[in-house]
Amino acid sequence: MPLPVKKIRVLIIDDSASVRQALTHVLEQDPEIEVMGAASDPFMAAKKIQEEMPDVITLDVEMPRMDGITFLRKLMSQRPIPVVMCSSLTEEGSETLMQALEAGAVDIILKPKIGAADHLAESGTRIREAVKGAAVARIGSHRRAAVPTGPTAKLTADAVLPPPSGRAMAKTTEMVACVGASTGGTEALRVMLEQLPANSPGLVIVQHMPEKFTAAFAKRLNSLCEVEVKEAVHGDPVLRGHVLIAPGDRHMMLERQGARYHVAVREGPLVSRHRPSVDVLFRSAARSAGGNAMGVIMTGMGDDGARGMAEMHQAGAYTVAQDEATSVVFGMPKEAIAHGGVDRILPLDQIAREILAADRRR
Repeated sequence: MPLPVKKIRVLIIDDSASVRQALTHVLEQDPEIEVMGAASDPFMAAKKIQEEMPDVITLDVEMPRMDGITFLRKLMSQRPIPVVMCSSLTEEGSETLMQALEAGAVDIILKPKIGAADHLAESGTRIREAVKGAAVARIGSHRRAAVPTGPTAKLTADAVLPPPSGRAMAKTTEMVACVGASTGGTEALRVMLEQLPANSPGLVIVQHMPEKFTAAFAKRLNSLCEVEVKEAVHGDPVLRGHVLIAPGDRHMMLERQGARYHVAVREGPLVSRHRPSVDVLFRSAARSAGGNAMGVIMTGMGDDGARGMAEMHQAGAYTVAQDEATSVVFGMPKEAIAHGGVDRILPLDQIAREILAADRRR
């Protein structure tokens, strides 16, 4: 008989009893996840952690007696445990959560809306995926064994993109770099983008992140980088020295008009369990840009982007995956490699250089 899969043990920290209950309900729908306990503030949580170590913590930002960011910093300095920050949907909260990611949080989730069945179904998928990603995340030098994902049904990019109208163009325009990332991607993208000069080729990025938070994320990156970084708006052109980040909860596609590229930002179902989806961006790049595109897949849980990158590769694009040693979670790069769509595997600190080298080779 096969050995039973070890469950991911989660500690929920939130001052709202209804949120603790809703998160428990959402997480325990997955047979691979077990809520080992809940606490209303960090002091109660600290006692529970002393008694039993969780695999993952979900942590509220605003709490009595000690805020979540302060607790996160203390935790990471004393006893690092993968932490997923849980927040309400506010512009102010999004700025705070950027601090949480810098302090060591693995991912961000939105608090589930109690009573909204459709929203709860989609947000539940996102919450469970974030916890599973955190469970296998590299925290410092420690790395956990991979946890298999369940057989949840997934839509492909066919659910969003129309049928192809013809072959992608040959190398007739400037290069467009298309990048996909998930768990651990916020800091990986910062490292990569800080290395790019102001005349870099245009970049379009999908980072799995809830709505509202992508605007704050883009603003933070823009303050740190020589390239101009912004949250994408439907119709934005792809220009040299500019980076467009897909808005949370919207798919982003690359489209071509004449010799220029722009992005389309649209609603649609979850694809590969995500919105925005890397598969949607990559497949659109395969169709609209072909050999004019470069694909980069970075740290992240799951397989979003693997099929799209294979299509980019087949259409003549040059493709790169982040290596295992520098990935917080090697899931997405590993799956892309397994699908045969990756030309080169590189450590994080060499990806920016490779984008520039690919641009020069044109």
